[in-house]
Amino acid sequence: MSFQEPQTRDPGVFTVSQLNQRARQLLEISFSSVRVEGEISNLARPSSGHWYFTLKDSGAQIRCAMFRSRTSQLKFLPKEGDQVELRGNVSLYENRGDYQLIVDSMKPAGEGALLLAFQQLKNRLAAEGLFDPARKRPLPVIKRIGLVTSPTGAAVHDMLTVLKRRWPSMEVDIYPTPVQGREATQQIVDAIGRANRDQRVDAIIVGRGGGSLEDLWCFNEEIVARAIAASQLPVISAVGHEVDITIADFAADVRAPTPSAAAELVSPDQQDVMQRLQQLQRRLAQGMRQHLQQQQQRILRLQQRVRGPQHLLRNQAQRIDQLEARLQRTMRQQLRDQQQRLGRLQQALNHQHPQRNLTEYQQRLQHLWLQLQRRMQTNLQQQGQRLQSQAKLLSSLSPLEVLGRGYSITQRADGQVIEKHTDVKIDDIMHTRLGSGWIESQVLSRRKTLKKSSPTKK
Repeated sequence: MSFQEPQTRDPGVFTVSQLNQRARQLLEISFSSVRVEGEISNLARPSSGHWYFTLKDSGAQIRCAMFRSRTSQLKFLPKEGDQVELRGNVSLYENRGDYQLIVDSMKPAGEGALLLAFQQLKNRLAAEGLFDPARKRPLPVIKRIGLVTSPTGAAVHDMLTVLKRRWPSMEVDIYPTPVQGREATQQIVDAIGRANRDQRVDAIIVGRGGGSLEDLWCFNEEIVARAIAASQLPVISAVGHEVDITIADFAADVRAPTPSAAAELVSPDQQDVMQRLQQLQRRLAQGMRQHLQQQQQRILRLQQRVRGPQHLLRNQAQRIDQLEARLQRTMRQQLRDQQQRLGRLQQALNHQHPQRNLTEYQQRLQHLWLQLQRRMQTNLQQQGQRLQSQAKLLSSLSPLEVLGRGYSITQRADGQVIEKHTDVKIDDIMHTRLGSGWIESQVLSRRKTLKKSSPTKK
């Protein structure tokens, strides 16, 4: 069989893979964030959690993909024929050459997305019997009340004012949580769980002040409704003003039109300052753990996206520096916030407690403050060490590190890496990349390296 040397491919001719890759890059750069409206058809929801469907109008259609990390954030369940508005980026599935839209968010076309999600969830939970009046429990005689709300909002001030005026002997535990925004949902559920595990309070008030439908939306989330229904303690829902209705109102044992009205229903009192400090300490530790976990996950995602080219490594290194600076700023801000909060609590302690207990409380506060500083410093040092370690790992993955140790990469004029002597012909031009520059050379001769033969036996 005769041996034929491979012909040099014309650098102006694309392979199919190169063409699709170039087309995908152009689409993703030109349409990095677009909003499209149309009708859903051919909707598929495999067990992976990803959704695949076609978006069409009267004259055209486009394939769409929405991955599980995005579908899990939707507040409604789309179906065939729904008119929706999508936001995402245009891309191309290289294996098949399919032009498609990678969807980041979806909402019903026009107004009323939140109302639709509200009604769908309400109907579904009602069908399960979650709002059945037979499940509602009467309020017991309450000696100690738990408040699940924001510790800085107007609602907690109103409730404490009413409780102090109506029944000064009532004991109060506050389970602080954000009451607005995406992160508030899980923290409200956690606060309800803490109140049940404490086994000290007789009932719980879950509430906040008034606001728009978007502001109150965390009280329309399914996990909040199920946490209220599963509570071992009776729950009073006191969300917004009298005209505001949430899913939490239907799931609770009692609905109060306002937070102040809820306080009048139970008639509670002043809270224990030292218990409040312990709760704030737990909340700070939990918040720091969550923040550090988020930063670790972001660093892992950055590592997974590193593919080797020098410009990607530089970008990732810059992002790590930015994350480190942002983490330090966040930690300093949290420290300042806790200093201010501890200062306010110290003032409240001075006003509410007898002089003979003041020295003991001040010593305890100073001990907690020193302990907080030590923990903050330790966490900052550990995170800095982790970031430095990740930066070193990223640097070690760079192909330039290999070149810096004396190796080189030789390529043909068309950019193909030369691996064996048959990859070039006589007079071909070669480019050799070193750790600190390039060398251009011409092939004068080529030969195959011969293996040493073993001596023959006579």
